[in-house]
Amino acid sequence: MRDLVAGMTYLARGQRWVGRNRRQWGFGLLPGLITLVGYAAALVALVNGADDAVVWATPFADDWGSPWLGLFRGAMTALFFGGCLLLALISFTAVTLLVGQPFYEALSERVDRAEGGAVPESGLPLWRELWISARESLAVLVRVAVWGVLLFALGFVPVIGQTVIPAIGFCVSGFFLAEELTAVALQRRGVPLKERLAMLRSRKLLTLGFGVPLALLFLIPLVAVFVMPGAVAGATLLVRDLTGEQAEQDGEAGAPAGAEAAAGAHPQPQSHPFA
Repeated sequence: MRDLVAGMTYLARGQRWVGRNRRQWGFGLLPGLITLVGYAAALVALVNGADDAVVWATPFADDWGSPWLGLFRGAMTALFFGGCLLLALISFTAVTLLVGQPFYEALSERVDRAEGGAVPESGLPLWRELWISARESLAVLVRVAVWGVLLFALGFVPVIGQTVIPAIGFCVSGFFLAEELTAVALQRRGVPLKERLAMLRSRKLLTLGFGVPLALLFLIPLVAVFVMPGAVAGATLLVRDLTGEQAEQDGEAGAPAGAEAAAGAHPQPQSHPFA
């Protein structure tokens, strides 16, 4: 449970960080606004076509009587819309990060610098970073699509399809949102996608504590645009925890004072074997 709370804390700390650095927050809104316009148009088309898509996918229910036909297809429409929303949540983050790659990378570097210690840099040209980011984001979206199809199919199961499955969907959304956001800092550290996924799986509660509240926030119109810069900042702080950098930094900061205090309290002769 400690990791779960820590993940939520990193999300809040990221928002506070950009709150203290308003200029970075302001520039960070632009990529999200650009992406939002395109997604709003796609959402309108999805709402208008969801019913027809469900009717096409469930021809076996054409002869069902009332009210079962309406209830069944209503539930399937909700699940279809939920699956598309799951994909949209992840892809919105991926597309926004791709559009705002130069800014978000600079923002992540500033967070690292503010926290102290080394500030990793990829050393790659911008076009190469964009290519790697696009390729790995596509790989993540394929994974999300597979999960979406699986959860949609499980939605047909009575009871759990309307209760447990949506909760699992939010957890899947949160995990992959966290992956996309931590990728900004981890790519600068040269960590490939497979290793990033393994790293996040090793601290599932930390990852979900960061990602699930973010997935819920992204359901509120326009919120994704305003929290994205802070989410990148918080993800960088989370990466420092995952890689152990923050613990090392805290240890280095505390070691001199601790050593001096110990030496002052218990002076030892130079001939002592541990002196």
